[in-house]
Amino acid sequence: MSDEQQRKIYQTDGDRYEALIAREDYQGNIEKALDEIVRVDELDALDLGAGTGRLAVMLAPRAKSIRAFDISGEMLRVCRQRLKASGLSNWEVEIADHRQLPIPNSSADLVVSGWSVSYLAVWNPGTWREELEKWLEEMKRVLRRGSYIVLFESLGTGNESPVRLSHLENFYRWLDKVGFQNKVIRTDYKFDSLAEAEELSRFFFGDELGEKVRQNEWVVLPECTGVWWVGPT
Repeated sequence: MSDEQQRKIYQTDGDRYEALIAREDYQGNIEKALDEIVRVDELDALDLGAGTGRLAVMLAPRAKSIRAFDISGEMLRVCRQRLKASGLSNWEVEIADHRQLPIPNSSADLVVSGWSVSYLAVWNPGTWREELEKWLEEMKRVLRRGSYIVLFESLGTGNESPVRLSHLENFYRWLDKVGFQNKVIRTDYKFDSLAEAEELSRFFFGDELGEKVRQNEWVVLPECTGVWWVGPT
């Protein structure tokens, strides 16, 4: 699926997107990976590119506070609903760009971001390095001493083994260059039926993956995810 089609989904179809994301990482490997890097309990955390709240909802019961940011009001509409449903009050949701966050200097202990910071490179092919450097400088501004940044990014949906995706190659190399460590986890999707697996896969990833799901009869859709982190800063 093209970048433009995915951008449209982010702007217009939060509920259907959440239906897909709710099936991801059914084994709970994201939280396990995060816990191996940093103890999140009682930290002031930021979720960048929060989407419908995949990471924010996971962190809210444990963090001292969680602030969720995204450029899409539609995504944050669903995120806000999910956080309200949690019954917790330690969260805020706000529209913001990764490179210019509406928060004071040295006000957070942890930044997490899933499948989002890479868009600074993908959507800005002519200035990708400058955009990523602006983002990193903003992280230095908002984080306290001793903080961590933890990023999750795709290494292949529909793959049993990790694959460096060509459109993310600049991003992968840049993370290595600026000192991020990394590891690989599985974040497989588990659907209620083959029909659901095919429909939701086609919706976001496109017909090629949807066809692969149908042919392989994948009710469990394999996915490899990279975890990159740096800290304590």
